[in-house]
Amino acid sequence: MTIKNTAALAALAAATMLGAPLAQAQDTIKVGLIAPFSGPFADYGKQMEGGIKAYMALHGDTVGGKKIQIIMKDTTGPAPEVAKRLAQELVVREKVDFLAGFGLTPEAMAVAPIAEQSKTPMIIMNAATSVITTKSNYIARFSMTLPQISAPMGTWASKNNIRKVVTLVADYGPGIDAETAFKETLVKGGGTVTEAIRVPLKNPDFSPFIQRIKDAKPDAVFVFVPAGEQSIAFMKGYRERGLAEAGIKVIGTGDLTDDHVLPAMGPATLGVITTFHYSAAHKSPENAAFLKSFASANPSGGRPNFMAVGAYDGMAAIYEVARKLNGNIDGDKAMAVLKGMKLNSPRGPIMIDPATRDVVQTVYVRKVEQVGGELYNVEFDKFTDVKDPGK
Repeated sequence: MTIKNTAALAALAAATMLGAPLAQAQDTIKVGLIAPFSGPFADYGKQMEGGIKAYMALHGDTVGGKKIQIIMKDTTGPAPEVAKRLAQELVVREKVDFLAGFGLTPEAMAVAPIAEQSKTPMIIMNAATSVITTKSNYIARFSMTLPQISAPMGTWASKNNIRKVVTLVADYGPGIDAETAFKETLVKGGGTVTEAIRVPLKNPDFSPFIQRIKDAKPDAVFVFVPAGEQSIAFMKGYRERGLAEAGIKVIGTGDLTDDHVLPAMGPATLGVITTFHYSAAHKSPENAAFLKSFASANPSGGRPNFMAVGAYDGMAAIYEVARKLNGNIDGDKAMAVLKGMKLNSPRGPIMIDPATRDVVQTVYVRKVEQVGGELYNVEFDKFTDVKDPGK
């Protein structure tokens, strides 16, 4: 018996025992949101929740004649076994129509078999290891992949006289993806990675690694670490150990100068160049509407970042599926709608590649600058229609 069938029987039995009207369940589209809402990665879940609130504030909580219900589950992350258990509960007990969220790769990988077995569409709002979408036919990703945003940086660096580079990445799937994709395009352009440093995912001490970078005397250090505490810690060490004075530039993925924490990172970030798919400074009517709605729906949420946008667009996709299917969610029909879907996102136009179910989007080159007295990632170059180069 499949998980979906078990869920149906469980829901029917519960409704019969409790005397609950089945019509009530049928009038609701349930979205199970799995993410870290506490622990070291709590901001990931909070940003996703904020993006969802922003979308629903603009578009209402009803679509296809049914009410959207968000059921939040905290992984305390990164905790793959917890994520798997929560997904099982959501599918079997709550009978959700969609699984969504997934701030971290290990959690998305753990849940993929549940989505596959139950034929539940799984909307990735952040987790960025390239291989994730290959783990279930019911996954569509609305965030990015690390190769997608790292490969353009290698190309840009080699064209701008950055030839000798040390890489420093978190030692897990996304970090290794970032290191590999960056090195490939840098070398293709005539550059060299002189040293590759991998740091622990949890609570790394950057001090010895930063000293190694200074001793290696590269043109630049390419950095990928999870957004938040680690990016702040790295930039603090970079400033304190005098790497800027030594002429060593910082380049990396946009996680390093994450919009949500950038205001607190201080002037050490000025001039840092990153490649990424979203900046709060992006100029478009869609982004202006998103920023306004986010601020209104999350009065104490601070500045939204790429995870909020991934969640915002993930909800846009869920609403579009519900519209196309008149509120009657079926896993295979939902995936048919998601494949090839195009959205005008706050980040710019995006599309879901029908072959890989991964997002195709513009990757921007940005520099940290002061705008109106605040730090922002200001876009100055771009690579359009970028697919995940790993597929």
